[in-house]
This record gives sequence, C-alpha cells and structure tokens, in this order.
Amino acid sequence: QVQLVESGGGLVQPGGSLRLSCAASGRTFNNYYMGWFRQAPGKEREFVAAIRWSGSSTYYSDSVKGRFTISMDNAKNTVYLQMNSLKPEDTAVYYCAADRVGPHTTWYLYDYWGQGTQVTVSS
Repeated sequence: QVQLVESGGGLVQPGGSLRLSCAASGRTFNNYYMGWFRQAPGKEREFVAAIRWSGSSTYYSDSVKGRFTISMDNAKNTVYLQMNSLKPEDTAVYYCAADRVGPHTTWYLYDYWGQGTQVTVSS
C-alpha cells in the first residue's frame, strides 16, 4: 500500500511563510521523482516544483521560482516545500506526487498522489 500524506497547510497573511511536508511510505522510492502541484477552485491542476529522490536535481515553475524551495530528508522519507513571500494567487490545495520516469510538469503523468492540503493566503 503506497501512501503520500501531505501536512502543513493553513491560513497565512500575504508576505508570510509556510512549510509543507509529504511523508512517503509503502515502497522504496529510490530513482523516483517527487513533485508538488496545486489546484485553485475552477482552475486546472498546475505544476509547482519537483525533485529527484536523491536530491540531486530540482525544478520550479516560473511563478514560484525564487520564493519556494523543494528539498528532501531521506532519513524521514519526506519531501518539503518551503513557501516564502506568499501571495493571494498562491491560494490552492497543494498535492504531493511521485513518478518513476521523470520530473513531469503535467499532472496526469504521475503514478501516485496524496490527498492534498489547503493553503489560503489572505489578509
């Protein structure tokens, strides 16, 4: 049973910070790629960031580059998304995903998904 469990979402003011966590279990994820996606009401699910399980390579969308940082803690089987300088446009449900082929920017190419965690940026 493969599980990806997100946590760390919540309500934050514009300019604030949050750190999301994704705990992976149920199999060995060596050679996998981990991704973060987000989906706002009425919009398509969009790519945010991705990382190799080894942590050797990272990828970001232009909209979050310089503000968000993706990282790994292999000892805890956990991937993180540090979000700084948050904007109202960042409000969405954030999902963790895993794929064995590559760091796809298209959501339906990923093999496994978590349930998501809500992030709301508002004053």
